[in-house]
Amino acid sequence: MTEVMSSKLTANPDLDVFKEEREGKLREVGGHAVWSLSSCKPGFGVDQLRDDSSDTYWQSDGPQPHLVNIQFRRKTTIHDICIYTDYKADESYTPNRISIRAGSHFNDLLEIEQIELSEPVGWVSIPMKQVNNKPIRTFMVQIAVLSNHQNGRDTHLRRIKIRSPVHDLSMAKMPKFTSVELLQYAYIK
Repeated sequence: MTEVMSSKLTANPDLDVFKEEREGKLREVGGHAVWSLSSCKPGFGVDQLRDDSSDTYWQSDGPQPHLVNIQFRRKTTIHDICIYTDYKADESYTPNRISIRAGSHFNDLLEIEQIELSEPVGWVSIPMKQVNNKPIRTFMVQIAVLSNHQNGRDTHLRRIKIRSPVHDLSMAKMPKFTSVELLQYAYIK
């Protein structure tokens, strides 16, 4: 097993995680997955984590690590994971150390990345790269909150986006034929 380095990432309130989606480069694939949590307070579960509002959140209710499990029905390419936190609102409920794990199922998860956050407010984008710098392909992603700021016990995560690259298979990629001989083969009938 390879040793995973811990990265220090900074949340950016001005980061536009939707820009690459609007441009058609990435798409959010979390809706294609089954989400589960290690624990949650009533009314602060998966629905609040996935509702596209930064005002609602998941709140854990139990011992650390706090886990978010994301299981896909088919092997999925993951470009990055975007997490929205708000230290100003959540203080000791804000994660400061997170482990990202991937695999086929619960029993073979390997740590891909471990990040440290310092009083984050806004989005943090965590690239999911293999050794060859290509996006990972996996059936399952697990986000583990290992510790919180101020030694807080439970955690708040306000939003999570799982993004995959868009593969452009449009006709725009086809060569432009100019001769009469080749133009007859330019269209499928």
